[in-house]
Amino acid sequence: MNIKTPIFTLYFCSLAFMSCSTESGIVNTGKTSTDSISSNQPSATVYVTTADRLNELVKKAVTLKTGQASTATNRILLDTLTRYQTMDGFGGAITGSTCYNLLRMTTENRAKFLKQTFSPTEGYGFSYVRVSIGCSDFSLSEYSCCDQEGIENFGLTNEENNYVIPVLKEILAINPNLKIIAAPWTAPRWMKVTEAGGNVPYNSWTSGHVATQYFQDYATYFVKWIKAFQGNGINIYAVTPQNEPLNGGNSASTLMYWDEEQAFVRDALGPKFVEAGINTKIYAYDHNYDQYSYPLNIYNDTKAAAYITGAAFHNYLGDKSSLLNVHSKSDKGLLFTETSIGEWNNGRDLSVRLIDDMNEVALGTVNNWCTGVIVWNLMLNTDKGPNRNGGCQSCYGAVDISTSDYATISKNSHYFIIGQLSAVVKPGAVRIGTTNGTSLTGITSTAFVNTDGSFAIVLSNSNTDIKVVTISDGTSFFNYSCPASSVVSFCWKKQ
Repeated sequence: MNIKTPIFTLYFCSLAFMSCSTESGIVNTGKTSTDSISSNQPSATVYVTTADRLNELVKKAVTLKTGQASTATNRILLDTLTRYQTMDGFGGAITGSTCYNLLRMTTENRAKFLKQTFSPTEGYGFSYVRVSIGCSDFSLSEYSCCDQEGIENFGLTNEENNYVIPVLKEILAINPNLKIIAAPWTAPRWMKVTEAGGNVPYNSWTSGHVATQYFQDYATYFVKWIKAFQGNGINIYAVTPQNEPLNGGNSASTLMYWDEEQAFVRDALGPKFVEAGINTKIYAYDHNYDQYSYPLNIYNDTKAAAYITGAAFHNYLGDKSSLLNVHSKSDKGLLFTETSIGEWNNGRDLSVRLIDDMNEVALGTVNNWCTGVIVWNLMLNTDKGPNRNGGCQSCYGAVDISTSDYATISKNSHYFIIGQLSAVVKPGAVRIGTTNGTSLTGITSTAFVNTDGSFAIVLSNSNTDIKVVTISDGTSFFNYSCPASSVVSFCWKKQ
């Protein structure tokens, strides 16, 4: 059914709205709005993405009205007295494969894409990225940064020096406040043994455990890696001790059960960070919802828990309700660090993925206390690569770039859900409460106060028809017709 949606006008933010601004029409940006409204009218900036792709992070505006909105059943009233978590940011993974694709672009096109994606004033303001310590399952080869036995042989490799670090430097030039979280997929093979606590060597990139006798060396490995990146002007905000510690089947992987991670953090990683003067945060776990007791078990050791900021989660198994369960049992933070799209879940079909990914991955994690949301590969190519045997052969990126020209970019749901958040919700924002009218069925939302005092609200309309919503901050309000199957974000200053 072809539903006509109302046309709203484009508003280029004044200085009062700079925290909400973005630039359109850079590289394959999708449909854009071209009208304007009077600059002396107080307005809320709006971003819209629809499942039919008629709107792809299109920037619009709606006029603010002074006063209190009526107690309409379609109203969302902000509750600034109810406050939840402080946000760190939103973003995607900068894997070796992502960097390979970005560096195949022309310098000009890459700069435009990165500016559109990461600039907090002229783009969508992505503010968080995830990288691997050594190789991941989306690297150009299998390696660690210390393949020759002996921690004194540590050194960055071709992938870091010629791919990841150059790309991170370009992003940091656009957004100097970018947060970076890192995790190893595999320990150096010479540190591995077949069983936890055992001593039988395990010379494989896939599976195995870190030998207890090498815990100190492995912690030193983290310290050397962080300092090597610092030497390149790149600060690492956080690490996890192991990506997917219960998955021994990945092409690059290491098993690390909760008691191993607890001992590693308590006896080696935490003390080594303190000794080296490293302020990088440590998040536990970094795996699926279903085994949410893993970080809680670690927290039971107060010495280990003292080094840990919180727990990181993926969504391949289990349910997001586990986040609330963990939050209710601990005062530690929560972070969402990985989710994928691909052939198995119609990853390039926005009509299938947009609302589900927004409600489950973006709004679902934030409304369950996560301080950040990070999706998997920021960019893959149209051949779903580069990928490796043993890794995912059917994954898509948040965006896919054509191998025919390394210029044509198509955006998938993961790019839109992160962009809809990051465009209006800035690092340091505090999630606040809302009171929703009874007629807002099919509407999922979350609201924030940014550090500059501006309000932000992000909502999804899962209905198959237009939903008129009234949003009020108590002293001003506006009405907006949210298109069918859409995600809409708003940002405004209180009048």
